[in-house]
Amino acid sequence: MDDQYTFENKTYKDTYRHTTSHILAQAMKRLYPEVKLAIGPAIEDGFYYDFDSPEPFTPEVLEKLEAEMRKICKEKLKLERFELPREEAIKYMQEKDEPYKVELINDLPEDAHISFYTQGEFTDLCAGPHLDSTGRIKGNAIKLTQCCGAYWRGDSKRKMLQRIYAVAFPKKEELDQYLAEQAEALKRDHNKLGRELEYFTTVDCIGQGLPILLPKGARVIQVLQRWVEDVEQAHGYLLTKTPLMAKRELYKISGHWDHYLDGMFVLGDPQDETKECFALRPMTCPFQYQVYLNRGRSYRDLPMRLGETSTLFRNEDSGEMHGLIRVRQFTISEGHLVLRPDQLEDEFRDCLDLAKYCLGTVGLLDKCTFRFSQWDPANPKNKYEGTKEQWDHAQSVMAKILDDLDVKYDIGIDEAAFYGPKLDIQYKNVYGKEDTLVTIQIDMLLAERFGMYYTDENGEKKLPYIIHRTSLGCYERTLAYLIETYAGALPTWMAPEQVRFLPVTDRAVDYCKDQAAKLTAQGYRVTVDTRSEKIGKKIRDAQMEKIPYMLVVGDRDIEAGTVSPRHRADGDLGAMTLDAFTAVLKDVVDNKLKK
Repeated sequence: MDDQYTFENKTYKDTYRHTTSHILAQAMKRLYPEVKLAIGPAIEDGFYYDFDSPEPFTPEVLEKLEAEMRKICKEKLKLERFELPREEAIKYMQEKDEPYKVELINDLPEDAHISFYTQGEFTDLCAGPHLDSTGRIKGNAIKLTQCCGAYWRGDSKRKMLQRIYAVAFPKKEELDQYLAEQAEALKRDHNKLGRELEYFTTVDCIGQGLPILLPKGARVIQVLQRWVEDVEQAHGYLLTKTPLMAKRELYKISGHWDHYLDGMFVLGDPQDETKECFALRPMTCPFQYQVYLNRGRSYRDLPMRLGETSTLFRNEDSGEMHGLIRVRQFTISEGHLVLRPDQLEDEFRDCLDLAKYCLGTVGLLDKCTFRFSQWDPANPKNKYEGTKEQWDHAQSVMAKILDDLDVKYDIGIDEAAFYGPKLDIQYKNVYGKEDTLVTIQIDMLLAERFGMYYTDENGEKKLPYIIHRTSLGCYERTLAYLIETYAGALPTWMAPEQVRFLPVTDRAVDYCKDQAAKLTAQGYRVTVDTRSEKIGKKIRDAQMEKIPYMLVVGDRDIEAGTVSPRHRADGDLGAMTLDAFTAVLKDVVDNKLKK
């Protein structure tokens, strides 16, 4: 079947959704003519349109807009393109009182011819392309999904607009399927489920992007951190502990002051050179370099693998905040390897193997993708250190390593760090939004800035290469993805509560406490439900809290010296001695089984 005019064809899909965004804008101007139009592009999962409105868009407003959009589709309005010279285009939009469109046109070259699309009484500034008629859009397969704030042109210093997100499909059945999938995603959404299960919370007076990890969430992250530190030690990493802040002088040496100042929390006046000025660290690298610089180094000291469970601070825009995935303070399994050039490929491979092992063990690797993040040679001085020749060399070396390791990757232009290219291991949340989970970066520049020389076998001073890497990435983000992946039922080995004793009667409470103490002494995380509730409710509550193992204990168990385990997924396992159950639990935990 020819897929030219189906959603199998990405160009057609984007064009279809872009046309639908114009229908939304037309509906808005019909119902609320005072609203000003900004931009309305197609995106991966649908489209959005940004509006400047004096009133908030309520669910009732969205319903009215959807109804008007369906009418416009039935009107089968022809979409017609025309062009105007720049000055005429500006005047045209000024007459329509559309200041955001005027600003966009002003940013175009003076000799540009500006294109517009008209449908019925409505005209919008647009490069196109579009479908030929609003009748091509299925009105009953459109859904306005949400409304949120968005800064004009993504600039937090500009006005906050209202962004309406929407989806559009060629068939209503496809919309229904999409909405069903979104309903299922909502059940797994860590921002909802993580709060319900009491893994974390947020507090307005503390601030956006600064979550409070409740005892359950804190315990999971502690378990993961201890495990990663032990794994890294087995791989030859040296543990460091460095300060959370430093004077601006350190960041000037590293380049963060020039390239990342807007993303840092600064304590003091960054422009006043007469007074001390500190900043909370956004990265650990310049701090760990001081460990290397503590004394002179020989080629025999390399590779030096430094690891740290680092708390970092990044001044993300408020509009970017999302649960545990986008935060302003986070903890990361950070590490830096200082090495000779001849060691680069082997050490890079080991970093990748370590990251894949960690992600595979927690159950996230299968859904990961890989991105080779490169610099943008069209804009080197605004963001990047180094020369074109240095970047070409670094990227060619990294490309060879990735090809040698048979890594399948996409290329991300302008996604590199300011000092070098990187391999980003990407992951999508339940709604399809992608973020970086783990990164491995090659740095051929910063060693020189810090004077990180070593003496080679001939007694000559040489500069090392540096690998910046993480094993499991940001622990808060990892926890979010784990909650979504397992719908809150985390594998037993990392679960905050592994076993809960459920006494059937008050007579069984002391017996349960004695048995629980034996498991606790072996390092397992165990509680006893001593409430005066019926056993059915205790089981239901434990199931709702996703407890891996429930040990039901009644009079018969006390007499026989047994427990009656239930697994949250497998159900009743039958009566057995505590030693027998401990053997089952030990196998699941020690082998880090995903159950």
